[in-house]
Amino acid sequence: MQLTVSALVCFDTWFRLFLLVLPKMANFNFFCTSFLVSILVYRGVVVANDCIPRHYGKSSFVCVCNATYCDDSPTVGDLAAGQATLISSTRADARFRITNLTFVGFSNSLLANQIFIDPSVQYQKILGFGGAFTDAAGINIAKLSILAQQNLLKSYFGSEGIEYGLGRVPIGGSDFSTLAYTYDDFPGDNNLANFSLTKEDLFFKIPYISWAQSFSAKPIKLLASPWSAPAWMKSNGKLNGKGYLLQEYYQVWAEYIARFFEEYKSHNLHFFAVTPQNEPSDGNIPDFPFNCMGWTPEQQAMFVGLNLGPTLEASGFGSVKIMIMDDQRLLLPKWAESVLSHPLAKKYVAGVAVHWYTDLFTPATVLTKFHEKFPDHFILATEACEGDKPWQPAVSLGSWERLESYAHNIIEDLNHWVTGWMDWNLALDERGGPNWAGNFVDSPIIVNKARDEFYKQPMFYALGHFSKYIPEDSVRIGIDLIDNSNFFGTAFKRPDGKHTVVLLNRSNEDKLIMLVDRERGALEFTCPARSLNTVVYG
Repeated sequence: MQLTVSALVCFDTWFRLFLLVLPKMANFNFFCTSFLVSILVYRGVVVANDCIPRHYGKSSFVCVCNATYCDDSPTVGDLAAGQATLISSTRADARFRITNLTFVGFSNSLLANQIFIDPSVQYQKILGFGGAFTDAAGINIAKLSILAQQNLLKSYFGSEGIEYGLGRVPIGGSDFSTLAYTYDDFPGDNNLANFSLTKEDLFFKIPYISWAQSFSAKPIKLLASPWSAPAWMKSNGKLNGKGYLLQEYYQVWAEYIARFFEEYKSHNLHFFAVTPQNEPSDGNIPDFPFNCMGWTPEQQAMFVGLNLGPTLEASGFGSVKIMIMDDQRLLLPKWAESVLSHPLAKKYVAGVAVHWYTDLFTPATVLTKFHEKFPDHFILATEACEGDKPWQPAVSLGSWERLESYAHNIIEDLNHWVTGWMDWNLALDERGGPNWAGNFVDSPIIVNKARDEFYKQPMFYALGHFSKYIPEDSVRIGIDLIDNSNFFGTAFKRPDGKHTVVLLNRSNEDKLIMLVDRERGALEFTCPARSLNTVVYG
């Protein structure tokens, strides 16, 4: 086969680099793999978006990216009549593997596990999927070379990535900062004369949010959440521990939040939603170890109805949606009932935000109960991470079980009226930080500064199976799984007329599937053991 000029140039460039850096290489295996891939791409042996796997002794592997190479997330384009695309990730060997499928006539095969799709049964509309632009995420991204940073952000937000559409931004510091801080640590500054953004905003949040937006084909919807008011506004005079906002500062605190929006607006960043407090129950716990502020639902109702809602409206931010709770779903439906019984609060509240940390102890049916009682208020899952339990390692490179945990929770939430799902930190280091309180956890992307690499965890692909193929304004539709033994699924009709079905096989056996859409026929395919699969059809 005759090589093209570009192929020869690529070969020459890699060969010269190989001779130059071989004696100094900290990661010879990755270099060799990348070198071979660059050649094989031109020979048609592999495609340029293949994962370069690395094993760390866990149940599966990570995909390695650096400044010169990163795997892509396949886009499903136009589909001919009767055609479908299957995207599969497996514990054994695959990340976003593509298989083309064709609808056939209906079959009564007794060997297949039947799944029935009913587009006429419709539920909630989807807001999207995303993660958080924390200080820690920005600090870790900044440790990479510029080209590696670009590959990381494109992996999340670009058309070649998993196309996140949501981003959560802490108002001030959180535990995933290098220190505890707020924007006005000057006691008695009721006029907020000393309010100012910090270097964390100017170096580690705003630039990366803006850069991510430049890679995205759609506006990124930003959600803001505060962890604590300045200590001088609180009952305990501290940013952590048991303490609440003194009522005399309710209006000052509302103006503080509006000021945050104003400052970010000056950087051309706009927010679609805000929560009045991250995990308000934390600040009611004695000696809570990191930034927090306690609220009761009655206090939150008063603050939203009398202070935050009117202040945002008067400041030109009335379009920012207020979401209450931002805490564990075990607080539903009582918290929401209490807040929404306040007539002024109800006027300003658009939805409820939930976290996943106690979901093992709280059935998802509480989400449905909330929806049935308050059908005009949406539910958004706004925080989740693995490695947060004391008995778990913070970071587990290559853990397939953490993919399954994410995927199962997302499917469960979506099937109970949740409109979207947000992960926590976009990127962390190999320890799971930085975190000033030592509260290290896992992330879908782990940064290795020494090697100028980042690792896409299986969790990254779990998120991508949803975020890439269930675009904003998709509508959940009916799905009936005959076999639900360690097998889970959810289905959507997209704005472009296509349909997306996501299927999780947690069993150790391959499952032969017959997916039936009565308007189109049947698709026969296999969901491998321990796999996550997305089917897209017209």
